[in-house]
Amino acid sequence: MTSADVLVDAFGRIQEVVHGAVAGLDPDELAARLDPAANSIGWLVWHLSRVQDDHVADVAELEQVWTAQGWSERFGLPFAVEDIGYGHDSDDVAAVRVDSAELFTGYYDAVHAQTLEFVRNLTDDDLAEVVDAAWQPPVTLGVRLVSVIGDDLQHAGQAAFVRGILERAG
Repeated sequence: MTSADVLVDAFGRIQEVVHGAVAGLDPDELAARLDPAANSIGWLVWHLSRVQDDHVADVAELEQVWTAQGWSERFGLPFAVEDIGYGHDSDDVAAVRVDSAELFTGYYDAVHAQTLEFVRNLTDDDLAEVVDAAWQPPVTLGVRLVSVIGDDLQHAGQAAFVRGILERAG
């Protein structure tokens, strides 16, 4: 197994959790919040997809799927096109409301496909390349990708947790 194979597997696990967290939910369930300050399943999945799209597109020197494939227009959210959810407040979270779970999984799947296209052929030498020298120590490609995986898995797990609470309460 190569380093690239490990990355492909890790990103695949995110996809599995994302699909499990939103499958079959209606718009109200996707937008439900455990309290007024909590994140909804929809916001969590949108945010993790945006982070992956933004960060991977940056290191791969590609246009984000969000704009390249028209997902920004399909979602129709009241945010700037470059918004990925950092710093969102309660009103912003409430604004992430769509008509179907398939919109979230469709966007995530498109991001996932672009991610795998990029990571599938990476070498260990590629992963050691510095992609952000503004940090100490400088951030390598490998560290950036692991950071995306960690962040996405946390948010996907949160979405799955919220779904579990909603199912038990219902």
